[in-house]
Amino acid sequence: MKSNLSHVLMLIGAILAFVPIVAVDYLLDAYVRYREKTVVQDYVDTTSSHINASVMDGVAALRRVIADTPSLCTPTFVTNAQAAIESSLNIKQFLVENNDGVQYCDAYGRVVTHSPMSSPLPVPGLTETMSVVKFGDMEMPAIKITQVFGQMRRVSVFVPLLGQSESALSDTMQDAAMMRVTLTNGLPILTIGDPSGFDRRSANTEYVSGQSYAGQFPIKVELAVPFAMVRAGYADLDAVFTVLACIASAIFLLLNLRYVRRSRMPAFDLERAIERNEVKPYYQPVINLRTGELVGCEVLCRWEKRNGEVIPPGAFIDYAEVTGLAIPMTVSLMQQVRSDLGELCKTLPKMKISINLFEGHFRDVGIVEDVQAIFGQSPIGFQQLVFEITERRPLNNSVATTSVIAGLHALGCKLAMDDAGTGHSNLAYLATLGVDVIKIDRIFVDMIKPGTTQVPVLDGLIAMAKDLDCEIVAEGVETEEQALYLRARGVLHAQGYIFAPALRIVAFRELALALNSATALQPDLSGVANAA
Repeated sequence: MKSNLSHVLMLIGAILAFVPIVAVDYLLDAYVRYREKTVVQDYVDTTSSHINASVMDGVAALRRVIADTPSLCTPTFVTNAQAAIESSLNIKQFLVENNDGVQYCDAYGRVVTHSPMSSPLPVPGLTETMSVVKFGDMEMPAIKITQVFGQMRRVSVFVPLLGQSESALSDTMQDAAMMRVTLTNGLPILTIGDPSGFDRRSANTEYVSGQSYAGQFPIKVELAVPFAMVRAGYADLDAVFTVLACIASAIFLLLNLRYVRRSRMPAFDLERAIERNEVKPYYQPVINLRTGELVGCEVLCRWEKRNGEVIPPGAFIDYAEVTGLAIPMTVSLMQQVRSDLGELCKTLPKMKISINLFEGHFRDVGIVEDVQAIFGQSPIGFQQLVFEITERRPLNNSVATTSVIAGLHALGCKLAMDDAGTGHSNLAYLATLGVDVIKIDRIFVDMIKPGTTQVPVLDGLIAMAKDLDCEIVAEGVETEEQALYLRARGVLHAQGYIFAPALRIVAFRELALALNSATALQPDLSGVANAA
């Protein structure tokens, strides 16, 4: 009986080990289709939403200028048109012309060069018409939104179809992908990649595709990628699952994966990584929302293993704090920052460098001595250093905490409260610590949606920072709407993916020098603006 039972169990085990071999291709194909379909659809939804938002911005600006202008081609019209262009990241030009296309005036007193790519089309729900044009020397097609003014004149505003060049858009797409923007009548506006394979596809050729429409505007966005190309990107996963399926049952596989996950990062691995300088500083730029210049950076970290694997900080920062490894890790990062940014700080003496400190640093005044020893004889001045206090763990209002903060202030460094409003801070807490900079967490910035006019919690944080006479830096800025909303409320400095992610030193140095050169070459238009 026992022998028979063992045979049955062996047979079941063999079946469990064999079934995944048969099913692995089918299951992985289904997973790839589902996942890549979601990625493609998200891409076209984002692109079409951007087009819709840009064109609606142009419609709103056109209506506002017409409503505020009693007569066209007057100084009032020019002033209103220029103000609309300056307040938007999308609008390029206003134009007044007659029904025959003869130009009367524009926002800047120039000849507006544009050639039509489509006939004017009505837009459901709007009195304006739209057409696609080639505008000036812009690579990207533009949308011309036109409103009839009286019987003889037309007022138009020009908005780029997308805020990126074709080459930049191509870089965001997968290999062999095709993106096509067309009018709903089939007229092509923009095509990136080769659409012929997708248009002539047979029943044996599979594509992962998606399409979306730009709101009420007759514009369709399509994206298609050959399934064979996206499937090839999962070759490593395919091989791993095939091998594991050949040698184990599903239960053994799950247990093995669980063991691997739990044993991924023992203590000595992180300690050894710090000693080898494998924990590298990455630099996220902080940008002035009014001038576009780079005013500083936040030092973030990544664990770059020798095998090329890069581990994000979320996988080891909490562990480093608990084990006390955060202190030697911060010292190592500061030493690398000194080496990376020393020469750049000579070129940009006003650039601020933000470095994160943890609750453990404020229990030992040794951090002040470390800062003085590392940066004391370096080209990086103490006044360029900003130390960020995380709110994840509360700081005790102890003698040690007070001594650390006073010591950093005495050197000339500034203190910033990171993730303000999400942790343990309150008005009294911030005032007691002597914080110089308040960093608004991205969860509040994410509350700014297209069309948002008020975000009470965010507005309250900004008002609180101003009442405390603190500088403000907004984190996680990812859209133009967020940047414009913050700038309108007096927030000058921001960081986020709309500007750049955290960069390695070479890329950051190139960006900093390029932005510095660009802003240095910009003419001072403040007097002209005031005169207007």
